[in-house]
Amino acid sequence: MTHFYRCIAVLFALGSCLLQPAHAQFDSLFGGNKSVADQRQEILNKNELILMQLYQAQPKAKELIEKSVGYATFSNFGMKILIAGGGTGSGVVIDKANKKPIFMNMAEVQAGLGLGIKSFQNIFIFETTAAMNDFINSGWTFGGQVTAAAKYEKDGGAYQDATVVAPGVLMYQLTDSGLAAEITGKGTKYYKNTDLNK
Repeated sequence: MTHFYRCIAVLFALGSCLLQPAHAQFDSLFGGNKSVADQRQEILNKNELILMQLYQAQPKAKELIEKSVGYATFSNFGMKILIAGGGTGSGVVIDKANKKPIFMNMAEVQAGLGLGIKSFQNIFIFETTAAMNDFINSGWTFGGQVTAAAKYEKDGGAYQDATVVAPGVLMYQLTDSGLAAEITGKGTKYYKNTDLNK
């Protein structure tokens, strides 16, 4: 039993070490004391960077976005220590019809044994205005564990790595190593950022 508690103490110590560099990344995602205008611009800049990374990883994604009614990009930062964890992130929906960005947040709850820090980017592509509005206005949530099962196909041509996650909604997920082979949702909720949409 004493050995068990020593192991727990070591894991918490490691978690504390991980938290130090994580704090800087968390602040960069959520603005810290930055003005509303600066936070908006930072998210828009990140949006452009995510699109560039996506097009490099999967050039066919550009065609999907060009044909869509709108799209969204999100940056997520998550952490897990022992049996619980979670993640938070920020992002923006681009409605191509009115060209007004809608700023949003994301929150993720995880369960299971583990220790570590992760970051990834999610890109959503909306095929219909109804699907996009539902995502924006209904506090859209991934239920449980979402795994990429259905690949998107249109007119006989498969768009590699685009996953159908809801009617009229396609998704890509980028990690540090490139496009994720399997997309995970883990109970992630997406909702409007009331402060940045004033």
